[in-house]
Amino acid sequence: MHSPSLQKRLEPQGSNAVHVYETDLPARLDRLPWSRFHTLLVFALGITWLLDGLEVTLAGSVAGALKDSPVLRLSNADIGLAGATYIAGAVLGALLFGWLTDRLGRRKLFFITLFLYIGATAATAFSWNLASFLLFRFLTGAGIGGEYTAINSTIQEFTPARFRGWVDLTINGTFWIGAALGALGAIVLLDPNFVGSETGWRLCFGIGALLGLLILFMRLWIPESPRWLMIHDRPEQARRIVEAIEAGYRARGIDLPPVQSPPLRLRARHHTPLREVFSTLFVAHRVRALVGMSLLTAQAFFYNAIFFTYALVLTDFYAVPSAQVGWYVLPFALGNFCGPLLLGRLFDVVGRRVMISATYFLSGVLLAISGYLFAQGLLTVVEQTIAWMVIFFFASAAASSAYLTVAETFPLEIRALAIAVFYAFGTGLGGILGPTLFGALIDSGERSQLLLGYLLGAALMILAAGVQARWGVAAERRALEDVARPLSQA
Repeated sequence: MHSPSLQKRLEPQGSNAVHVYETDLPARLDRLPWSRFHTLLVFALGITWLLDGLEVTLAGSVAGALKDSPVLRLSNADIGLAGATYIAGAVLGALLFGWLTDRLGRRKLFFITLFLYIGATAATAFSWNLASFLLFRFLTGAGIGGEYTAINSTIQEFTPARFRGWVDLTINGTFWIGAALGALGAIVLLDPNFVGSETGWRLCFGIGALLGLLILFMRLWIPESPRWLMIHDRPEQARRIVEAIEAGYRARGIDLPPVQSPPLRLRARHHTPLREVFSTLFVAHRVRALVGMSLLTAQAFFYNAIFFTYALVLTDFYAVPSAQVGWYVLPFALGNFCGPLLLGRLFDVVGRRVMISATYFLSGVLLAISGYLFAQGLLTVVEQTIAWMVIFFFASAAASSAYLTVAETFPLEIRALAIAVFYAFGTGLGGILGPTLFGALIDSGERSQLLLGYLLGAALMILAAGVQARWGVAAERRALEDVARPLSQA
């Protein structure tokens, strides 16, 4: 089939001539049925969330071992600081690598960030004091933050529009498979009958490095995003990638539906100036920026405040031995994984605006109720775990939808940097403040003090629900170029 991407010509623009061409490649990607290609893409790239879940859970599950370590001797405040340091690395890594992802390409960056993650998490296992532990946690976070920007962009740009919501939420939900792996690893490696806490917590961080090496090989076959190639004056390469994907269908005897959408007219560019980036984010799309900021800030505080100190609540208020914390993480992880998996389809069917605001609102209300019961001492450790399972069934879908929102509601040329900017603002405000505040509240030893933190997290989620209900974008089943017009569109 002839591709309009070949219809290319020069047009004057100021003192220079730029290539302008018509292309139907985005529409051809959106019409594709789900296939083995998409499944492999999701596994190879989506496993980033598994790594993040592994890292966060390990940090929480080994908290007791880190406090008991004769080498590190961390306090509760140090544990909270380590969580904040990891988030700070993720924030700065997202900004740096997000900018590079839009300039250099998706594929290059998801290899660079994975290399950084593997090296840093392996180095964490050899920490010899608080300063070295914090440094390696910072670098690990930088790798994960960079992964979020590169991976979210790539997955969004390859996934057909009608599957985008469910796929994105399910992939984000795999964070909790990593959480379960981290919990199981901690249970085994911290058990004195197997390895013991001092060697065990070091081996726990080695799990992430080994998984990272496996992922590295899984990604070798993934091509560059055709959408990114198109706007960077490489339409021929983009066309070859799309035709190779289509050839896979025809080889299996699958007839592809006709392209319905008209072709796009694009002006090629090599990069987007930072002035145009920020003008687009905060002037042209300032309402969308408000929505993205609200969603990411609320979920970052909600999640990081509670989950980074999850083990401390169990050990300090329920007297759970540190080596047994992992058993309580497993049901918590199950609730978090099932939320996006079971609710994800509704984000494409019922719609983004209703489902995002509903999951945020329910998460906030349920946390406020469980927080009150906790403060009154009315919950046993099992009942507290069940309460968290129910709360985060909805909160996990809500948090995943925040990343979906910022990834699909801004133009192609700045997608990775948009993800990075809102991730940085939201996570910086909610993710760094949350663990530090909750670490101090737990140190007070007063349940009533911890309730104040829970109520703050609940209020932020309810406020974000209101912002989404009022100004959220109905992006379900729409092409990315329809949701956000490309800056280079002629």
